[in-house]
This record gives sequence, C-alpha cells and structure tokens, in this order.
Amino acid sequence: MLTRGGSYPGCMTPRPRPNVVQYVGYVMGRPLPAEMKEWVRNDLVGPGAAVRYVARFVVPVALVLLLFLLIPGPIWIPLAMMALLIIPLIYFAIALMNIYRRHRLAQHGLDPALVGERARARNESVRADYERRHGRG
Repeated sequence: MLTRGGSYPGCMTPRPRPNVVQYVGYVMGRPLPAEMKEWVRNDLVGPGAAVRYVARFVVPVALVLLLFLLIPGPIWIPLAMMALLIIPLIYFAIALMNIYRRHRLAQHGLDPALVGERARARNESVRADYERRHGRG
C-alpha cells in the first residue's frame, strides 16, 4: 500500500507502508520486505521513535495488567501490584532502547549507527561553533 509522505512532513514522495499483518509481525520482531526500508528507518530513528518504542512495550502489558483491577479489596492494592510490574518494565525498556533499535536496523539491512545520528549532528554543530569562536583546541 502506498501513502503520501516521505521522511519529512509535507514530502510528496510515495512510501510503502506495512499492512496490518506485516505491522503485527514487525512489532513481534519479524523483518519487513526490503522496499519498506525507508519506513523502518523512520520508525526506528525518526521523530517520535523513542515514544513509539516505549509504547509498543508498555501498552500490551498494561492492557493485561488491567486484569488486576478485578481483584477484590481496596483499589490501591491492584494499582500497587500493577505499578510493581510496570515501573521496572518502563525502566528496562528505556535502558535497552538503543540496543534494540540497533538490532532492528541491522535486521533490516540499515546502518546501526543511525541510532545516534541526531546526537552526533548536534555535537558536531556545537563543536564547530566552539572552534569558530575559540579556534581549534
């Protein structure tokens, strides 16, 4: 399926997107076809990639944890049990985010170094500004 939109808002180049079955497989860890590399790149390192990554880990688990609300008793007990599971999940998901995204990029034949691309560009501009002001150090 083709939709409008490239890597940047307003871009009018057609870009293939995964269908529902491909997307569910992608979320579960399966690679997408080679023609969807640009979509994968944008998904893993584009704007909002970190939020999408954490949401993919937390939302399914949170839906299952809602079953704790069926436990009789004061509401704080199931909420506390949910928090005891959700907080470490979020912590470890964030801690392992770059490792997982590098793996997914390599799995799709993309450069794993793309994960730090934005930080490198920001550091290079800061260094260039420093060198312009103070000379090479």
